[in-house]
Amino acid sequence: MNSSTDTFRMAQRVGKQQSVLKSIDWWTIAIYIALLSFGWLSVCGASYSYGETDIFSLSTRSGMQIVWIGTSIVLGFVIIMLDDRFYDTFAYIIYALLLLLLFATIFNPHSIKGSRSWLVLGPLRLQPAEFAKFATALALAKFMSAYGYNINQLKHFAVTLLLILMPMVCIVLQRETGSALVYAAFFLMFYREGMPGSILFTGVAMVVYFVVGIRFADVHIGATEATSVGKMAVMMLIQLFSIGMVWVYCNQRTAIRMLLYYLGVTLVSLLLLKVSFDIVYIQIATTLILVGYCIWEGLGSRIRSYFFIALFAMGSVGFFHGADFILQNVMEPHQRSRINVLLGLDEDLRGAGYNVHQSEIAIGSGGLEGKGFLNGTQTKLKFVPEQDTDFIFCTVGEEEGFLGSAAVLLLFLALILRLIYLSERQPLRFSRIYGYCVVSIFLFHVFINVGMVLGLTPVIGIPLPFFSYGGSSLWGFTFLLFIFLRLDASRNLMRS
Repeated sequence: MNSSTDTFRMAQRVGKQQSVLKSIDWWTIAIYIALLSFGWLSVCGASYSYGETDIFSLSTRSGMQIVWIGTSIVLGFVIIMLDDRFYDTFAYIIYALLLLLLFATIFNPHSIKGSRSWLVLGPLRLQPAEFAKFATALALAKFMSAYGYNINQLKHFAVTLLLILMPMVCIVLQRETGSALVYAAFFLMFYREGMPGSILFTGVAMVVYFVVGIRFADVHIGATEATSVGKMAVMMLIQLFSIGMVWVYCNQRTAIRMLLYYLGVTLVSLLLLKVSFDIVYIQIATTLILVGYCIWEGLGSRIRSYFFIALFAMGSVGFFHGADFILQNVMEPHQRSRINVLLGLDEDLRGAGYNVHQSEIAIGSGGLEGKGFLNGTQTKLKFVPEQDTDFIFCTVGEEEGFLGSAAVLLLFLALILRLIYLSERQPLRFSRIYGYCVVSIFLFHVFINVGMVLGLTPVIGIPLPFFSYGGSSLWGFTFLLFIFLRLDASRNLMRS
C-alpha cells in the first residue's frame, strides 16, 4: 500500500514538473539567453587587451564571465524546479535573512573602491545588495497581496514604504548610494497597484524643481540682477502645478480664478524687474496666499483634495530649499561635482566628467556599423574607466555601432514588454505584484545605466543587466527573473 502511494506521488511530482516546463515562457528565456550572449561579447571586447591569445582562460574577465553565465543558467533551472509556493511561504524569511546580511556588511572590514558593500569569501566576492532586490520584491508581494490590504490606507502604505526603506538605509550605510536608489523603482509598481497618480506626479515635480532650480540658480535678472532665475522659476512652477491640481481634483471655476490671480501677480513681478528688488519674495508670498486659499476652500466645501494640494505646495517649497541645502552642505564633493557636470554647470573633462566624456567619444566613434568585435580603440586602450562594468554599453556602441546598440535596446524593450504581458495575465495578486517589481527594477537599471553612459542621467554606478561583468549582479538578476518565470509557469496548475 505504502509502495503504491509513494509511486503515485512520485508520478504526480514528475507530471507536475513536466507541466511546469511546458508552461515556462520560453520567449522570455530566449531573450535572456540572447542578452547573456551579447553581454559576454561586450565583456570580452571591454576587457580584451592587444596580444591576448585565449579569451576563454579563467585568468581573464571574459573567461570568468563564462563561469558566471554557466552558474546563472544552473541557478535558473533550480529556481524553476522549486515549488512556486516556496517563494510565497518563505518571502518574509528570505527578506529577513538578506536584511540581516546587508546589516552585517556595513561592518565589513574590506573596502573596495570606497564601498563596504562586498563580502569577501576567499577568492569569491559577493554583493548582498544585488540579492536584496528580489528579496524585497518578494516581501512587498507577500504583504501587498494579503487580505484587506489597501495601498490608499496610510498604515498599509507606511509599512510598505518601511519594507523598502530598511534595505535602502543599510545600502547607503555601505556607501553604495547608487544601488540604494534602485529601490525607488518600486514606486512604478505602486502606481500599477492603485497608488494615486498625484503621488507619482509629485515625484516627477520634485525632480523638475531640483533640475530647474539648481541649473539656473546662478543666473540672475533685473536691474541689479537681484533675482535668481532658478528660484523664481521653481516658485512659479509650484503655483502652476497647484492650480492644475485644483482643476483636475477640485473645481475648475476655482482653478480659473486662481490662474487669473497668478497671471496678474506674475505681470506685476515682471514689471518690478526694472527696479532693485528680488521678486522671489513676491512669488513666495503668492504661494503662501495660494496655500491659505486652498485651506479656506477646503474648509468651506469640505473637499479634502484642497488640503492635499496645500500640503503639496508647502512641501514643494520645503523640498526645493532642503535639496539646495543638501547639495551644498551634505553631499560629498565628488557627488556634487557629478550633478554639476550633468546639469552643464561644470565641464571638468579631467575629473567628474571624464568617464562620461570618454564613453561618449567611444560610442560616437562606432558610427553606424561599429568597428567590429575586439577592434574598438577607446576600449582597447582603456580610456573609459569601469568599461566592463558600469560603462559597458560604450563597448557596444564602439564595436557594434548604432545598429548593434539599437538591437541591444530593442532586446531590453522586448524583455520589459514581455514581462508586463506576463504580469497582467497572473491570476494571483502575489505573482502580479512581484512581476511588476521585476519590470520596475529592470526598467530603472536600463534607463539609468544607458542614460549615464550617454550623459543624460547622473553617474550613480549601477550595472547594466546581463551585460556588466560580475557574478553578484548576474546572479541577482537571474534570481529576480526566474522566480517570476516560475510563478508564471504555475498559473494554471491544479492544487492538491
